[in-house]
Amino acid sequence: MAASEKGQSEPTIPLDVFRYRPDQDDEPTFQRFEVPYRLHWVVLDALNYIKDYVDGTLSFRWSCRMGVCGSCGMMVNGEPKLTCAAFLRDYYPNPIRIEPLSYFPVIRDLVINQDDFLAKLSEVKPWLVPKEEKPVSQGEYRQTPAQLAHYKQFSMCINCTLCYSACPVYGKHPEFIGPAAIALAQRYNLDSRDDGAAERAEVIFSDEGIWDCTFVGDCTRVCPKNVDPAGAIQQAKVAATKDWFRSMLVPWARKSGAGAK
Repeated sequence: MAASEKGQSEPTIPLDVFRYRPDQDDEPTFQRFEVPYRLHWVVLDALNYIKDYVDGTLSFRWSCRMGVCGSCGMMVNGEPKLTCAAFLRDYYPNPIRIEPLSYFPVIRDLVINQDDFLAKLSEVKPWLVPKEEKPVSQGEYRQTPAQLAHYKQFSMCINCTLCYSACPVYGKHPEFIGPAAIALAQRYNLDSRDDGAAERAEVIFSDEGIWDCTFVGDCTRVCPKNVDPAGAIQQAKVAATKDWFRSMLVPWARKSGAGAK
């Protein structure tokens, strides 16, 4: 017999949810909702419950609910999380505080503006730049399993921007290119099929690039895909240092901007 049939109330958990409409509100507020507590529910389920049954004006992003799209990232009790992977049982019975990701402008409630990140991502050219284009008739640009393994970890980024929200450098210096963009630049720099490292070097080796990173490591700690952006940045620093010494010893050597392929 269900608990409700026995006259027992269903357990609930409180959610303190960030509410803000910049075009109407003077400042953000928090609104408390009591949502059903269910063992298999994640924070995203609770937000959808609020949206569907309590307050349809609540705004937030989500898509796949499988940790793939990266769109449901929010601050959960002060920690950048994918809300589709943050289970209510890890917080019950205490209140859960839900806020938009830190360091990004708020469009409405829990929805952030990611234009700055997308612009920086475009600057590092996160696509293959082959040395020579070949016709489709010649087939694929092939590589060995070992060559794939060289960069695969950095290719797992889902652009959720949790790492930006965890990065104190980005918080203090918004001009910093940031962990995800640099990790994705390194993903292509390490790809045996790519020849665009020198072009990316102008961006990632700049003052706003790798040298701004103080290696706190929070970007890697919060990454839901174990990409290790901090490791990518340190690899790029080593590559930049090697390029500098090479340019001193062999001035005509071309900048590579990458680790060994």
